[in-house]
Amino acid sequence: MAQLTRFLTLTLALLLSGCGYNTLQMKEEAVFKAWADIDATMQRRADLIPNLVETVKGYASHEAETLEAVVAARAKATSVQLDPAALSDPAAMQQFQEAQGGLTSALSRLMLVVERYPDLKANQSFLDLQTQLEGTENRINVARQRYNQAVEQFNAAIRKFPASLTNNFILNLERKEYFTAEEQARVVPKVSF
Repeated sequence: MAQLTRFLTLTLALLLSGCGYNTLQMKEEAVFKAWADIDATMQRRADLIPNLVETVKGYASHEAETLEAVVAARAKATSVQLDPAALSDPAAMQQFQEAQGGLTSALSRLMLVVERYPDLKANQSFLDLQTQLEGTENRINVARQRYNQAVEQFNAAIRKFPASLTNNFILNLERKEYFTAEEQARVVPKVSF
């Protein structure tokens, strides 16, 4: 009887070690961490924008409409929060991406205004801010790619056997949504000289 108990315990331990429970938990945490990295980088961008706006405002005070659009877009982008629990909700992800896209669009318009002011482009404070903003945009892009990679690994893991059984019967984890491009980003820009 003792041998049978040990055999069953050993067999159960071997079966459970291959069920993927811990792996699925780790992969979901990787998705949450990747999302937090995106969130932190977007916060950095939101923190830089007031400095950029104030610098431009000093040179281009009559471009108030563009500056107000940037400030409004920043406010909207920072008001739409997406917590990790909503990463499985396509509508919530879409709303978040739209708010961030509005900010990106407003910043692009601001950079066009800057082109009209040679003194501003030569100002060291502005150049420093522009460099910081460009670096932040690159960080956001990298963070989005890493998030999508974590989502890909997680979504594949909850569908692979035997982890899919563990997920279906024990964890019930939901598929996570990818960070996707906006419709405007799919249009090829026209360049003319």
